[in-house]
Amino acid sequence: MEQENEKRQRLVIAVDGPAGAGKSTVARRVAAALNYLYIDTGAMYRAIALAVLEEGVGPDDGAAVERLARGLDVELVPSAAGNRVLLEGRDVTERIRAPEVSAAASQVAALPRGRRRMGQLHRRSAGGGGVVMDGRDIGTVVFPDADVKVFLTASAEERARRRWLELRAAGHAPSLDDIRANIESRDRLDSTRDVAPLRKAEDAVEIDTTDKTVDEVVDQVLELVRKELDSCSTE
Repeated sequence: MEQENEKRQRLVIAVDGPAGAGKSTVARRVAAALNYLYIDTGAMYRAIALAVLEEGVGPDDGAAVERLARGLDVELVPSAAGNRVLLEGRDVTERIRAPEVSAAASQVAALPRGRRRMGQLHRRSAGGGGVVMDGRDIGTVVFPDADVKVFLTASAEERARRRWLELRAAGHAPSLDDIRANIESRDRLDSTRDVAPLRKAEDAVEIDTTDKTVDEVVDQVLELVRKELDSCSTE
């Protein structure tokens, strides 16, 4: 019985939404509060996209991207600030946030074979639960049976502002207009791709983060988790 109760409390929490909605920040904070593993799936796609750009491969060339990705060593290393991303042993955590990498990541993520492979890696990383995973299709494709599903949204203007601040802090200097154009382009690509398009799962709780603080959003998600744990304890 004790093992069963422990298993019930090792939930899989899916946090989906468009670029700049706050997924990574919220998911990381929720994972820390629950002492769960945090997996930034978008960072894995970005790392592959960076390698694609460095090798001069077209991000829409499915066969070439698959050949390259098959031999890549991408590792997420937990840290106090979130996952550090290692590509072939190099720390590329900051580099993968550059606008050109973001654009290439959406193209790479739209490739059917690459996305299926990444989905397998995501599920393997989650193990037996106790994980918070953020991305575009976690609650719809990767973990359609996730215990808690959240879909974060925000206005394009607010998402662009957040990404602009993030990039400036990392030493980049793009214009706010360019960032907004990039986000709107990614929204279109992510929402219309044939494989695992960005969409809200029917049973996901949507949270508009435009006028909310990070603490407020984290508290909302933790309340959903508490309700799920309470329902498990009464079954």
